[in-house]
Amino acid sequence: MISRRTFVGALAGGLLAAPLAAEEQRAAAARVPRIGTLWQAPASAPTIVRVTEGFKQGLERAGYVEGKTVTVDYRYAEQEQMARAANDLVGLSVDVIVTGGTPATIAAMRATSTLPIVGGSLADPVADGLVASLSKPGGNVTGNTFLAPSLGPKRLQLLREIVPTVSKIAALQHPGVYSERTMQDMLNDSKAAARALGVELLVFQAKAPDQFDGAFAAMRDAHVGASIIFPSPMFYAQYRRLVDAAGRHMPTTIYYFREAVETGGLLSYGADLTDLFRRTAAYVDKILMGAKPADLPVEQPSTFELIINLKTAKALGLTIPPSLLARADEVIQ
Repeated sequence: MISRRTFVGALAGGLLAAPLAAEEQRAAAARVPRIGTLWQAPASAPTIVRVTEGFKQGLERAGYVEGKTVTVDYRYAEQEQMARAANDLVGLSVDVIVTGGTPATIAAMRATSTLPIVGGSLADPVADGLVASLSKPGGNVTGNTFLAPSLGPKRLQLLREIVPTVSKIAALQHPGVYSERTMQDMLNDSKAAARALGVELLVFQAKAPDQFDGAFAAMRDAHVGASIIFPSPMFYAQYRRLVDAAGRHMPTTIYYFREAVETGGLLSYGADLTDLFRRTAAYVDKILMGAKPADLPVEQPSTFELIINLKTAKALGLTIPPSLLARADEVIQ
């Protein structure tokens, strides 16, 4: 038999629990999802400004309004501060982390094995140990890659169209930026393409911006006729110094992102980075709706852009074939 005191206590507890439960439900329903973003570059870097805008466009297309229906925390860091920035985002209890490039994604992976990570503009996520496979990532990382099998060979082909008599082409690498396997795969693809074109490919390296001048000067001294820039987040962030150094010693250079050409570089060909980061937002939406990164295939680029600086070409005394100008997505006069 229940005593009157027990009954009254139970009734009071129930009356209190009901509004508390309802309040918790309302709070859960009203909770705004929180996204963390991690970039290996200053916030003011033009490439970062562009891809961040692409990401925001993707969020808007998915129906999110930043500051109202979604909160976005932005973190910008050099390589040596990347781990701290990643841990900071994890400490904020974000729902998903968006990373710009492979080094930032590795830092995020080291900070958390449970929070979903969407990597934008990755190199080779399989070779770099980020996912088990492109079709079935299998862990807490997914996203997209800027690599496509034809990109390295295509850049060499474009250079050959502009300087058909060139016999030596240099490649500038940032050593260690990606795994040894990824770096070697990129180099092997380019070497095979160079052999097919009857061109010798020489490799030079720069670990930091203060090595740009030395690397390009060494190319010139080796009687190289043109150069190709291999991808690196550091090259993105320091593109002005990169283009200035190339202009002094090796101006016939092809880049892989448009900002280099907009600041005076000769031409670029690569994946459309703005499009890649729009697509990262679509993956974020899927994850916030309950999808798991392990089940979302890593996307490869489908949109590419060729940018030519005709003013620079004329200053160098180079004639851009009309067929190449016709294929360009943008010609800077």
